[in-house]
Amino acid sequence: MTIAKGALAGRLTVLMAALFSLALLGGCMYPKEMRKENQTNPGEFIAVVQQSIDEYHTKKSVFPIKNSDMETPLYEKYVIDFQKLKNSGYLSNLPGNAYESGGDFIYVLVDPDTKAKVKLFDLVAYRTTADIQKKVNDYISKNNGAVPGGETYSPGFKYVDFGKIGMKTPEIKSVYNRQSLINFLVHDSGKVAIDYAPDLAQKIKEKQLQSALKDGQDLLPLLVEDSYFVPIMSFEYKWDSATSKPVPFMK
Repeated sequence: MTIAKGALAGRLTVLMAALFSLALLGGCMYPKEMRKENQTNPGEFIAVVQQSIDEYHTKKSVFPIKNSDMETPLYEKYVIDFQKLKNSGYLSNLPGNAYESGGDFIYVLVDPDTKAKVKLFDLVAYRTTADIQKKVNDYISKNNGAVPGGETYSPGFKYVDFGKIGMKTPEIKSVYNRQSLINFLVHDSGKVAIDYAPDLAQKIKEKQLQSALKDGQDLLPLLVEDSYFVPIMSFEYKWDSATSKPVPFMK
């Protein structure tokens, strides 16, 4: 029943180890959300990095990205290697909100096989989800496989009951709606993930997509198309025509 002692834990270890040495050069290991560089419009930084990426790829026919394994989720897979950009002269200064500069975001590429676009993922949310997963694993091992779930969201998925795992409910703002706090779901298998259903529902309403969506349609791309950010530590989501809402699922 216990999740992530292998795949998730290994993925987190590889990511954090790869970034640790850069952090020693570029900034603080545990930056605060209120740092000025994390408040700046991310579009300003992304535009500069995008230009550098495009120039690098035009010249070298490859992208400056870090190595990843086959188990890495799509939106976390292509982490930009700023050292390659700097050493090649395509970028003079690292973005102030990048982890390597003491910021709270990891820069990644999406759609590298078509039109590569620079996006961000929230390292604070990533790290918090990993911490919750560890607490959930510990609870499961001490409670005969019982999952510390609270209210049911959909079959097989519940909201994490933080009281059961002895943890204060995290207060992290959604990158898609800074007025909303992130919720966390736990699957019956024990896997923990960020709940992106509210963000998806808002996006679907804003774009008036209800009638255009097909039953079972993959929804996470909707969060990437018109945003600077990618969804991380997430279940997959599909459109449920019967309830007219996004629902998480696991393959």
